[in-house]
Order: sequence, then C-alpha cells, then structure tokens
Amino acid sequence: MPLENLQKERLKKLKNIKSLGINPYPSKSNRKHTISIARKMMGKKVSVAGRIRSLRPHGKITFADIEDASGKIQLLFRQDSLKGEKYDFLQNLDLGDFIETTGEVIKTQAGEITVDVDSFIILSKSIRPLPSSWYGLKDVEERYRKRYLDLLMNPKVKEVMEARSKIIYEIRKFLVEEKGYTEVENPILQPVYGGGRAKPFKTHHNALDSHFYLRIANELYLKRLIVGGFEKVFEIGHVFRNEGMDKNHNPEFTMFETMEAYANYMDNMNLIEEMFEQVAKKVFGTTKITYQGKVLDYKKPWQRVKLVDLFKKHTGVHLSEIDTLEKATKLAKKLGVEIKDYMTDGEILLEIFEKKCTDQLIQPTFVYDYPADFYPLAKRKEDNPKLVESFDIYVAGMEMGTNWTEQNDPQALREAWIEEKRKMKRGNSEAQKTDDDFLEALEYGMPPTSGIGPGLDRWVMVMTNSPSIADVIPFPTLRPKGKK
Repeated sequence: MPLENLQKERLKKLKNIKSLGINPYPSKSNRKHTISIARKMMGKKVSVAGRIRSLRPHGKITFADIEDASGKIQLLFRQDSLKGEKYDFLQNLDLGDFIETTGEVIKTQAGEITVDVDSFIILSKSIRPLPSSWYGLKDVEERYRKRYLDLLMNPKVKEVMEARSKIIYEIRKFLVEEKGYTEVENPILQPVYGGGRAKPFKTHHNALDSHFYLRIANELYLKRLIVGGFEKVFEIGHVFRNEGMDKNHNPEFTMFETMEAYANYMDNMNLIEEMFEQVAKKVFGTTKITYQGKVLDYKKPWQRVKLVDLFKKHTGVHLSEIDTLEKATKLAKKLGVEIKDYMTDGEILLEIFEKKCTDQLIQPTFVYDYPADFYPLAKRKEDNPKLVESFDIYVAGMEMGTNWTEQNDPQALREAWIEEKRKMKRGNSEAQKTDDDFLEALEYGMPPTSGIGPGLDRWVMVMTNSPSIADVIPFPTLRPKGKK
C-alpha cells in the first residue's frame, strides 16, 4: 500500500480514538517497571510501556511485542480477560504506537516470557509507519538525515552511540579520578580563533555589533587557565572547522583537549597510551579491538618513531637534505604529491609525509619531532630549532590528534605569528591569526606546559569498527535537503 494511503488509515484510527473520548497523547505514563526488570518478575504483576514492534491478531487473542530502551517483551491480549470494547480497541493500534500495559508475567507454551495483559492505555499514536513496514531504510544519506529511524531500525547504530558514551565517560573518569584534572568549559564564540590551522565559521553578535568566530580548538583558553594558576585542566566539547567532508572529517566535531603544567610532550605520550589502554579494557574488556579487518592492540607501550626516520624510510630522503623551498618543491613533484603555491618548505615536507608515509601506521603509533614552521604554538627543540617538540597519533593509518610542548616564550610566539601573517598574505587561508590578548597573558608567565588534543569522533570510529565518522556522530552535518 502506498505511504500516503497508510498515513490516511492511521489518521482515521486517530480520529476513532478521539471519538471514543480517549486522549491519544496523554502527558504522563504510570509505568512501574522497565522491560528488562519485568522479564525477571515471573508470576508477578507488572506495569510496562514501550513502542509496538509487532501485532499478531488471532481472533479472540492478540500477540504483540513492545520495546523500551532496556529490551523487548511479548504481550498477550485476551478477549475474555478484557472487556469487549477494550479488546476491540486494539484495531486502532499500529506498529510504532506507544502503549502502557499491566498484567502478570507468564511463560507461554512456546517458552516466551509474556505479559498477560489485563489493562492497557495508548500513550502516543504513530501517524507514519516505521520504514520496515513500507520501504525500508537502506539509503545511507537518508539514514544519517533521519537518525531517529536509523536507531529504531538498526540495533548496531544504537550500540555504537552507547559505546561512544562509555568511551567519553571513561576518559573523564581517568583524567579526573586518576590524574587529578579539572574539567572546564571555555567560550565557543571567540573574538579571535586560534589553537590550530583551519578556516573558521564566522558569525555576528548584534548587541555588541561585533564579529565572532566559532572556535576551531580549545587550546588558547586552556593555557590562559594555566597562567591563572590551574595545573591540570581539560575540556571535552565541540569545535568547528569550515572544511570539506569525507569519511574522516565533519565540520562540527568533538575534541577533548588537556593542558598540564610542568610537563612536556613525552609526558603526554605516556598519558595517551595509558588512557586509551584503560578505556579499551573498561569499555570493550580487551586491548585488542578489530577495525576494518585489522586487529589493533592498545596495550602500552605504543610504537614511537621520529618523523625524520619515517620520512627517510618511505621517500629515501633525509629531511636535512631538503633545506630550501626549491628542493622541497622538486621532491614533491618527483613523488607525485600535489602542493599549494603558498606552502613553505616545511609545509611541503609535511604534505609529503602525510601522503606517502602514514598509511602503513596501523597499530597505535606516536610520530614525533615535526618541522617547526607548521606548528607555531609548539616549543622548538633545543638541539634542533628546525623541529618542534610535537607528536601526532596514528591508528589504522589515520591521524588521531596533534600534540606538543607549548611555546611559553611570548616573544618567540609573536615572531611565529608574524610569520603566520606572511603565510596568510601569500594565500594560506588556514594560517593562524595573532591573538594579542593571549600574548599579554603569556607575558605574565606560564610554566612549562604540554597538552593533548585528540578528536574524539575518530577514536570512537576506530574503537567501534565504524567505517565513517558520520556513523559515530548522532546527527552529522549534511547538505540541506533540496540543495544541489
């Protein structure tokens, strides 16, 4: 039957219900038990509620299945135990409706745990049929667009979202209870965006008649808190980057970022591997988790490799040999790596690294000591100022977060941001902007500090064996319907 006709039938039933003086949308349920609890109460009277997932009328008896967040249970409606008009009311019910029932928990001859219903009321009339009853829900974009139906029809989706919640909970618990961190909340609307390289989303505040940006990272405000006397802080929250979308990118995503005084990037490698080993054990019961056919082991210690060594292994060239823009450009051309006109030699080398050296980093790996001009917020290495104390985390060939020892010398940072301004003039729209207020904060003094900034969505993606980042975000960003 066409969808339009199915909806007309349901609207007719809704009208019937109202004509009987029954409110099809009462404001409250008197449910006493969840279904999972009711299933354990054999021989006792229960009151359960949920969505109807099946209806099977057989003359004077009708079987139904209802479902709540805790599980599913069978219902038995008998004409002889319900008043005639009450039994006839079942004709007004459809799959997707919510009902509340009371009755004794029994076991049928087939061994099915069942509520032998002695009374019931409708809680919500469903006007649209669930997808499985008319066309299914198979189109990927439609699943993301109507996630509420995706959750109803695909149990795996709900399992992923529940795992996401548990992963975030265990991260919080680890940082707060075991490591003594304080969780904070910092501005999402910022007068100057910073903390990374990205194109921002821009908005306007009418009352202040001022432009603001949606934050691209949490970093600079966390460091202001370190200046203010905190020693261990973290934030889990949304950040926004005005960029393209693919299986690893969504313009709105969840980042958790930490800052710890008196620590450097090596300390944070230890923090990362300890944290995710524990998260894996707590949430999945093992450190070995399969992602897209590959078994990943989160047990520490993780592999640690210098970028210079990995670069040499995959390109045959040592970084020190590429000391000019001309040489870097020539190498990129030789290796078939596309570059932009505005790129510096360090940025070109990093582009070559990301395109040619990372797809084989399957097991959790720290790649450290990156070219200095790509990370202006990071502290340069004393023994080699062309590199900074930084590391990226790679899992299954994907970059999972960039981290570094923080530059706490305000004069050095100002010089780095001046160079970023030059890059922006040359056409790099993702170059960092100077934040004078932050520089003033640094001038009051900030102790040696280091932080981490993993993207949570990618971590959930690999830990739940999900092929796309959109699979682990409840409502991923989508093109507005009807827009080409």
